[in-house]
Amino acid sequence: MHILMLPPGASAKAHYHEDHETAIYMLEGEAEFTHGESLQFVDRVRAGDFIYIPAGVPHRPYNPTDSRAVAILARTDPNEQESVVLWGD
Repeated sequence: MHILMLPPGASAKAHYHEDHETAIYMLEGEAEFTHGESLQFVDRVRAGDFIYIPAGVPHRPYNPTDSRAVAILARTDPNEQESVVLWGD
């Protein structure tokens, strides 16, 4: 588990986690993420929302707001950074 702080305007690169699942609970603020085989879906998440991302699903979190977003992330692999695969550009 770890805490993610996403500053206003910040964006991660599109990626997926090859062999593990991710659970996210939003503590503060709002953020959005694209997801799906072509990143064709967009969801906005707010404080109190829970997100589940299965293994192998491309996604890209970003913060389009003027306030920071804070979330708790839990993954099913203790070496989760080693299985991050960048997706697309």
